[in-house]
Amino acid sequence: MLLVCEAKNLGPSSGPNRLRDLCTFCTISLDQEEVYRTKVYEKSVSPFYGEDFYFEIPRPFQCLSFYVYAKSMFQIRDLPVGKVAIRKEDLYKYCGKENWFQLQPVDPHSEVQGKVHLEMKLNELITENGSICQQLVVQIIACQGLPLISGQNCDPYATVTLVGPASSQFTMFWQVTRSSSYKGRSHFHVEEEDIEKLEIKVELWNNGNLAQDVFLGETRVSVKILRNDNVHRAWYLLQPKGNGTKSKPDDLGSLRLKVTYTEDNVLPSAFYTALRNLMLKSPDVKPISASAAHVLGDICRESVGYEALLPVVRLLLHHNRLLPFLTSVAALELENTQFKANTIFRGNSLATRCIDDMMKIVGKSYLTVTLKPVLNEIFESNKTCEIDPVKLKEGDNVEVNKENLQGYVQKVFTSITQSSSSCPPLMCDVFRSLRQLASKRFPADPHVQYSAVSSFIFLRFFAVAVLSPHTFQLRSHHPDPEISRTLTLISKTIQSLGSWGSLSKNKLSSFKETYMYDFFKLFQEDECIEKVKKVRNITARCVHMIFNREVHKRAQGRKRIGKKNFKKRWLRVTNQELSYHKQKGKESLCVIPVKNILGVEKLEESAFNRKNMFQVIHSEKPLYVQAGNCVETNSWIEVLSQVSRCNPGRLSTFHPSAYVGGSWLCCKELNENTPGCKPCTATVLANIQLDIDCDRETERIFSFFSSNRSRLQKMEDACAGMSVYLGQQEECSAFTIQDPKETFRTIKELGEVLDDLQAQHDSKGALTDEPGTM
Repeated sequence: MLLVCEAKNLGPSSGPNRLRDLCTFCTISLDQEEVYRTKVYEKSVSPFYGEDFYFEIPRPFQCLSFYVYAKSMFQIRDLPVGKVAIRKEDLYKYCGKENWFQLQPVDPHSEVQGKVHLEMKLNELITENGSICQQLVVQIIACQGLPLISGQNCDPYATVTLVGPASSQFTMFWQVTRSSSYKGRSHFHVEEEDIEKLEIKVELWNNGNLAQDVFLGETRVSVKILRNDNVHRAWYLLQPKGNGTKSKPDDLGSLRLKVTYTEDNVLPSAFYTALRNLMLKSPDVKPISASAAHVLGDICRESVGYEALLPVVRLLLHHNRLLPFLTSVAALELENTQFKANTIFRGNSLATRCIDDMMKIVGKSYLTVTLKPVLNEIFESNKTCEIDPVKLKEGDNVEVNKENLQGYVQKVFTSITQSSSSCPPLMCDVFRSLRQLASKRFPADPHVQYSAVSSFIFLRFFAVAVLSPHTFQLRSHHPDPEISRTLTLISKTIQSLGSWGSLSKNKLSSFKETYMYDFFKLFQEDECIEKVKKVRNITARCVHMIFNREVHKRAQGRKRIGKKNFKKRWLRVTNQELSYHKQKGKESLCVIPVKNILGVEKLEESAFNRKNMFQVIHSEKPLYVQAGNCVETNSWIEVLSQVSRCNPGRLSTFHPSAYVGGSWLCCKELNENTPGCKPCTATVLANIQLDIDCDRETERIFSFFSSNRSRLQKMEDACAGMSVYLGQQEECSAFTIQDPKETFRTIKELGEVLDDLQAQHDSKGALTDEPGTM
């Protein structure tokens, strides 16, 4: 996690490069690869950026670097002001604390990354006159991690210099291929008494062809390393020219940063089984506050907020256990809500943070479909939308600006309220649960079912994405200041429109700014309220009929293959039940509750000599259905799999053919209850492909528990104390303890699991990647 706080006194204190009239921004780079950048701050030598970034580092790196750039209207390229570069091995010194760093000049000779694999040998040779001399052999085996030059792989070559005690030196050249792997040799004849005074300097350069060659980095190795071993082979990190030693640079200003860096040593999967199972059973623990997942959120709340919940959400999501957990923690929050109904889910709690994380994970494609087209239009048309009289520029027409802003807001609002068909099923399920819970908690308030959903869908999802589209991958970079202001005004309006219908009629009086009061009057309240209520379709999309078609269904219980066994039926599915009818609109002949569906799979054509067959495996006999075509077959399987994806007891194996004539046609087993002979098709959760490494997520959970063992112990002591059992909660007010005995049992089990996992870590030892080692 990175927090780019502020800068001060940027640029030289005098001269033509003074930055008084330039806008600045800060970028974050892994080595020389930019991964994030802040917004552009207007005309200040002491800007306050105030932006935080949380991300997984996807590859090895040497330096975490922060560059400050000045943006000029008259320059083709942004001007580098200075940089802060922190080596990976030094990150621990600054972890979790805010520090001021002096900006250093951006020098091409100091911009290095990558490493070189060297081998050095000392051989004894007998000369022609019979004397014995030492021969130094240097071999460049390979290079890794070299930078891209102008977006392309570099074309590197190496120079090897033998640097002696005097000014004399001897240089050889090696051409290195584009794959940065080459073995070249040269021989130096050295007097024995000079060996320990020598060092080898290896420089890497990019062949510029017609342009000037670019320095890529160097490394120096003392020959005396061969004192105890005549052969030395190791990887060395490339360093700046002259190891970066320079005279004191001009004062370029300073940058205040907060850096938190953690590195996980992930063990083999089997070691995480106990902790993973403990977390996965959290949704089933009663009360939910006694579960391992809730305990983690409780003990980490003071140290890292609710950041520890992200790996929990990802783990539960991967195993289809997230919905019941979110439902339980939301019910707990509503149970403890003492305020009015229109304030629910507005704070930063364990429940809201978990749902926020869920929406960010599963809602990426939803945001892309809903917001990206209109955001692209806003960025490309770049109409002025400022309506604050204080911020108007000379020549601006506030009425034109107001019209521009109203047009953008209408497009965004309409896109959101008409997006129900694109909403991921998991979000639908969660919102439906929130509606039901809120209505139950506040039965006298008819609007609470809308405010429960709009708190998330408008305020915590769409409005946030509009305000910061780059953080949701809707745009590649921060918007410029003028567009950023437009997005801020749109986001504020969307938040207010989203909560309209759940608040009082004097809503306009709640605006602090007069200009927002006047602007908001442009929107028709009753019309917007109805559009907001349409958001319930996002939650109700799966409540009503989802899919229905005429199909051929095989009669239940028939044992012989025959044409008469298949009848035309009208098949209908909702999120609650699957039913078939003699004709459309007629009463159902059979109803199968969705909760009883254990699997939905294709059926082999050879089973009944029919194409486009699928089977619905449930608690009774399988239902065999023939769809009208292959597209309909896939649609039925997808829909039925989605509505039943969270069912407990879903099968892991199935029979791809039918049980006919006393045996399974696929595996020839005679027992009808024999487990399936083929693995079930994995259901893609919420219409998204998730790349979740469960071992990594469980290791992160272990790390959070380990770093908060003292608070876990305090929670255990609170549960064990008589004051808790007698209902006196003063001593444990920092924790949520509804059932002290059940919570105590969970904490004891957690302690044993954490101790075992820590022992495995200790036995494996830490991984090292020190320069000069294999």
